Amino acid sequence: MNDALTNAVLAGLADSQYPANNFLGPRLLTNSQQETIWQELKRQLADCRGFAWTVAFISADMLAPFKLIMEDLAQAGISGTLVTGTYLNFNTPRVFRELLKIKNLTVKVTPGPLHAKGYLFDHDGFQTAVIGSANFTRSALLANQEWCLRISSKDQAGLTSRLKAEFNRLARDGQPLTEAWIKDYELGWQPGQQHMLHVKHASSSIKPNHMQTEALAALDQLVKSGQHRALVVSATGTGKTYLAAFAVQAYQPRRFLYLVHREQIAKKALASFKQIIGGPASDYALLSGGQRADPAAKYLFATVQSAARDRFLQAMPKDAFDYILIDEAHRAAAPSYQRLMGHFQPDFWLGLTATPERMDQQDIYQLFDYNLAYEVRLRDALAEKMLTPFHYIGIRDYEKDGITSTDASSLRWLGASERVDYILKELDYYGYDGDQPRGLVFASRQEEARALAQSFSQQGHPARSLTNQDSQAARQDAVQALEQGQLEYLVTVDLFNEGIDIPSLNQIVMLRSTQSSTVFIQQLGRGLRLFPGQTFVTVIDFIGNYQHNYLIPLALAGQKISKDQLRQQLSRPDFAGLSTVSFSRIASEEILRSLDKVKLDALKELKEAYLERQQELGRVPLLMDFARGGKVSPLLFIENKSLKHYGAFLEKMGEACPMSSYESQVLSFITRELATGKRPHELDLLKELFALAARGKEARVAGKALQKRWQALGFYDSSDLRKSLASVLSLDFFNVKSGKTTVKDQYGGEPIVDFENNADYCLNPKLLDPSPAFRRLAADAIATGLFLAKNYDASRQFTLYRQYDRKDVCRLLNWPLDVSRPMYGYRITNQVCPIFITYKKEEISEDNKKRRRSAVYDNQLSDGQTLRWYTRSPRHLDSAEVQELLSGVAIGRQATQVLVFVKRSDAYGKQFYYLGEAAIVPGSAKEELLGAKKPAVGLDLKLRQPLTPRMYDLLFAD
Repeated sequence: MNDALTNAVLAGLADSQYPANNFLGPRLLTNSQQETIWQELKRQLADCRGFAWTVAFISADMLAPFKLIMEDLAQAGISGTLVTGTYLNFNTPRVFRELLKIKNLTVKVTPGPLHAKGYLFDHDGFQTAVIGSANFTRSALLANQEWCLRISSKDQAGLTSRLKAEFNRLARDGQPLTEAWIKDYELGWQPGQQHMLHVKHASSSIKPNHMQTEALAALDQLVKSGQHRALVVSATGTGKTYLAAFAVQAYQPRRFLYLVHREQIAKKALASFKQIIGGPASDYALLSGGQRADPAAKYLFATVQSAARDRFLQAMPKDAFDYILIDEAHRAAAPSYQRLMGHFQPDFWLGLTATPERMDQQDIYQLFDYNLAYEVRLRDALAEKMLTPFHYIGIRDYEKDGITSTDASSLRWLGASERVDYILKELDYYGYDGDQPRGLVFASRQEEARALAQSFSQQGHPARSLTNQDSQAARQDAVQALEQGQLEYLVTVDLFNEGIDIPSLNQIVMLRSTQSSTVFIQQLGRGLRLFPGQTFVTVIDFIGNYQHNYLIPLALAGQKISKDQLRQQLSRPDFAGLSTVSFSRIASEEILRSLDKVKLDALKELKEAYLERQQELGRVPLLMDFARGGKVSPLLFIENKSLKHYGAFLEKMGEACPMSSYESQVLSFITRELATGKRPHELDLLKELFALAARGKEARVAGKALQKRWQALGFYDSSDLRKSLASVLSLDFFNVKSGKTTVKDQYGGEPIVDFENNADYCLNPKLLDPSPAFRRLAADAIATGLFLAKNYDASRQFTLYRQYDRKDVCRLLNWPLDVSRPMYGYRITNQVCPIFITYKKEEISEDNKKRRRSAVYDNQLSDGQTLRWYTRSPRHLDSAEVQELLSGVAIGRQATQVLVFVKRSDAYGKQFYYLGEAAIVPGSAKEELLGAKKPAVGLDLKLRQPLTPRMYDLLFAD
């Protein structure tokens, strides 16, 4: 560590040629899309043995995620000290009270105008300091243009000694934070000007925001192009009612009808439209169960229940309205809406919804002619500051004797007094923005909701349960009581997933299993509407032993992604704008357990994604449709072992894809071996050959012409690559056993492309006049592969930090044969040695003996750049392959190129991250006895490219 630290400091401050450790060297920290200062502080906290901070300003909106980390640190017996002050009255009495809740944090308040911002972390044998402009506020740590310097030093270093001495002086002179001190401070505290910045004042003139302007332009274009229907998807709270009013104002209809399922929403919409459009009050009318509308009104706002009645429809001709808007349009497939849509014939129908996805598979997009005019999802809205930022806190549900809540937990467990005590303690600990909690609690069943509301109230937190058995008047009364502060919590069972407007909510509490990503986002969005003076919403998710826990990171990702990507979400959660996502260590383990039991690329999951995309497009979607949009990656189809190709999936969905057996085999080859896009060369050649054949020309490409084409495209090229291309497309590369046949035979057994006279590439004559289905699906697979290839650097064999499996590596190293099956951990061929390392062997299944034996290889990352790696056993220092590896190492001329591929554990599948080339450290080779006392040789591998913090977190962080 001493040498690594010394080199890192020298590389940062003296000469960049020193072998730097990315985690120890000096580094300028800023906020960007790739990295924030908060992420660095989180990383340091997770690895520290203690910390000492001096921070002038602290905001309540940054304390929730900090508290979660502190709770995890408390479990490990780690504590810290914070010195802050009262400069400019920035730190509120509430902030000090929230800090007092953190039991493993000692807080000192120093007199005088403290304006320092420094974060000092103790590690084993060294310290890391982060010093600069960033206070402990959400804006400073996540968004502002801040500069902070991170620098590490040894215990005995002068910088460390000076920092500690200065901190100790401040702490010694500081006043311990106590409730008595806070009360005295509160008496004289006056809010500084900065505390008034968040209050939003109503504008006398409402104008479209950036996203509304884009949506209005898209709607205008649809109208001008002669379309008669359109759908706008806009997250709850993003101003879709104002957007609708602006759209209607621009259209200037003769008569307008607004339809929605609830009178409360219709009333609010009427007020918003009147505010935007203006005009006399007589132009506006409300039609509902208790209201009779003026038939002459220009703008009619109606509940669908009233508008669908015979009396109303019989009085209204089909062309009574030239513009009709359906709010909450995901309900438009219901019979009452369909009756209205069947009766009226306006010039234009507009649908508005926050969640077009329906679990009953009704095609909402079809109802609006598949014209998706605009889409504002949750991430977009948060990034555009259209919603209140949230802090999501995922913690474990109440645990007793090693048992947590499950989907089958009894009411006796869910309503137990010990569980209620635990819930209330956590709600108080993570807090809320405001003077008192205004929380919406989602419970798992009605009996639980009633029991929790009663227990909350008995413990001094007034609460009321609401279920579908309560009347609309009772619901409105409860919401009003919450907004007026008479209640602190409403406890419900999926009742308020949509159609409820409680802008003052400051806590969302989830006490139920997540059964749907859509419902999760609906519930999350309940409290995100902008509200004067409110800067954040706390979302607390109590995660039990639920079967569908994996849906939580899936919903937060906003897309159906692979298991590996979901694990990344857990190891490094992030979100848009000023929102944060945090999981406790134990909650993460609960989610990982549920993730291990599910198959995300199962046909059921893919069918749901297919039907959803089909509804959006109004036609059969192809792989490229998933690449360009939708909520599923095309790789989930491509890598599904039960599917030969996408055509096989389409046939399961009832779509005929007639093609010959040989065409099916070739399509399978293109899909499984090439369409992942890890090398674009084969795809580009096939694209050109198929295009020539389709135009009736000779399907032949000259080798020299291909080289020029690759040069123009910036593709990597070499004579070995061209030999590999011929080997792959002739299928000779796949002439390896797979069951009773070879892989080559499974792909047709004959060359797809012939390499003639070492000069030209020619397409197999069987593919010159293919079936329409093959032509379409092959072109789609090739286009998708080339689209995915944009994620890789085509000018190199491998792209740093991208994923490859063993077969990919064999092909990209231009080896003549796929030898991935017998390769195991490494293989030396032509002075190149790819090494495959599974870092955390302890996560391997206990019932797999072959893999369990490999757990004796302890591949440790010592400094962020150097890995201890072991050969297979038995091997000795004088073994031929060891000598080949060590050739030239002692004199600095390593003969064998070592390429390092790493995955965190076997639970992460077959894909390894490419960490680049590595140099064998001279003198590090030692013969060691491993496992059953068999000898192996250990070597230190120093990565030529030091790991980035992101990759370290993903692969090596505990």
